[in-house]
Amino acid sequence: MDVTNTEPILLSIPERFESKRLVIRAPLWGDGAAVNNAVVESIEELRPWMPWAQALPTLEESESSIRRSRLQFLERSDLRLLLFLKETGQYIGGSGLHRIDWQARKFEIGYWVSTSFGKQGYITEAVDAITDYAIQALQANRIEIRCDSLNQSSARIAERLGFALEGILRNEKCDAAGSLRDTMVFAKVRGVEF
Repeated sequence: MDVTNTEPILLSIPERFESKRLVIRAPLWGDGAAVNNAVVESIEELRPWMPWAQALPTLEESESSIRRSRLQFLERSDLRLLLFLKETGQYIGGSGLHRIDWQARKFEIGYWVSTSFGKQGYITEAVDAITDYAIQALQANRIEIRCDSLNQSSARIAERLGFALEGILRNEKCDAAGSLRDTMVFAKVRGVEF
């Protein structure tokens, strides 16, 4: 289906796809417990970079977040994606396509990994697969990765996957403590990087 002239809610978008080691899928009712466990385990690593990780969520808050994300996926306003190991079915982290502009076909990829699954290439693999998903299934013209200029792990993923650093937005956002931070903007653009 051509996404250029279709109301987003009418789009048939795959809710599940795979990479070499991962199942990547839309959130479903009941996923809150797995997400909660991963966030609780990883809160100290997430807190500096993720505004939503400033306090430990309750199980109910995690399930509520999953259910809101499910509805957003169905209405095509935000495409949160969950990452599971193919081999075991274990939840390892989250990603998705956010800040969607359907007219321009622009998407921003966000990502995080549970502490016990870090530094194993899972996020690089997931972001690569999600980039391909955005290009193939959603006809993306532009895909962005934005990260705090101090978040070198996140920046390395963008660089490793061939996203071009387009610029640094100075004093663009406040961190959890309220200090102004710079944001790095990486992108892939149709006709240039893909």
